Amino acid sequence: MSERNIGEVILDVRNISLSFGGVNALTDISFNVREHEVRAIIGPNGAGKSSMLNCINGVYTPQQGSITFRGRTFSHMNSRQVAEMGVARTFQNLALFKGMNVIDNIMSGRNLKMKCNLFQQALRLGAAQREEEAHRAFVEQIIDFLEIQAYRKTPVGRLPYGLQKRVDLGRALAMEPQVLLLDEPMAGMNVEEKQDMCRFVLDVNDEFGTTIVLIEHDMGVVMDISDRVVVLDYGKKIGDGSPDEVRGNPEVIAAYLGTTH
Repeated sequence: MSERNIGEVILDVRNISLSFGGVNALTDISFNVREHEVRAIIGPNGAGKSSMLNCINGVYTPQQGSITFRGRTFSHMNSRQVAEMGVARTFQNLALFKGMNVIDNIMSGRNLKMKCNLFQQALRLGAAQREEEAHRAFVEQIIDFLEIQAYRKTPVGRLPYGLQKRVDLGRALAMEPQVLLLDEPMAGMNVEEKQDMCRFVLDVNDEFGTTIVLIEHDMGVVMDISDRVVVLDYGKKIGDGSPDEVRGNPEVIAAYLGTTH
């Protein structure tokens, strides 16, 4: 893995606790993300990884703790505020519009960037038409980048799973995020599809300068592409450091091998 020009802390998660009906999903979790790094969150099933992403992107409101993004600290943000600040998210279970084609799915990621109102867009008035053409040109660049030109007009529901995941990534990239949250981007993929997705994740990080926060079960992938790894188990943080440090951490080994706690 090539050395990345990693900067200052861009996202700081402090003492996050989240519970549902008395069941603790997350307990006093703290970690940070540096600009331009690939930061992985790993742990066994039920460790709280997706809950952590849901706190970061405003889907859940933690009972305790705060999240600081680019120097601004919040105890709660809604999903739209988070998106407007420059945080995008892909989902474990694809949330694509299956009946719409690839271009229109990726265009849906441009909504926050559109200045013209719905009336102007519906009538395709001059400004609205120019704006739409500019957005479509941007989307075409993403389609080229993700190497899905051949499927531009194909309904997403007809695409193989690995390509649907790529479209989901494209829609997130259409938001031009500073931080991209990826929830198991390689789940359900074969070896070749995983290799492709790894390459795209690293290229997004490298070419767009996007900071990546990644949940992934495939330890080989995590160790290959991450700069730092935070490990959760039963909603608690049990490890944090470089891939090598985490790999040698006895608590992490015990959690993954199922040794008694």
